[in-house]
Amino acid sequence: MGLGGCIILIAVGAILTFATDWDMQGVNLDLVGVIFMIVGLIGITTFSSIYRRRRVVVPPAAPGVVDDPAAHHHRRDGYSDGYGV
Repeated sequence: MGLGGCIILIAVGAILTFATDWDMQGVNLDLVGVIFMIVGLIGITTFSSIYRRRRVVVPPAAPGVVDDPAAHHHRRDGYSDGYGV
């Protein structure tokens, strides 16, 4: 159940508890509304705690390796690369 479902449960529970005065034999709609609101609140707290755990903090990027052009410079004299043989 996502965040939207939890909010709907709370809204339906509040409507059943505070906005209706229906009388059903064997069912206390005020109690059902309160139970819906409690379940919705539990769902919201569970959803938010799981969402907080899922967020990943990305560490700052490591500095890149800088190539030293002098370290890889090959002198081309015509003999060291096999052409002067």
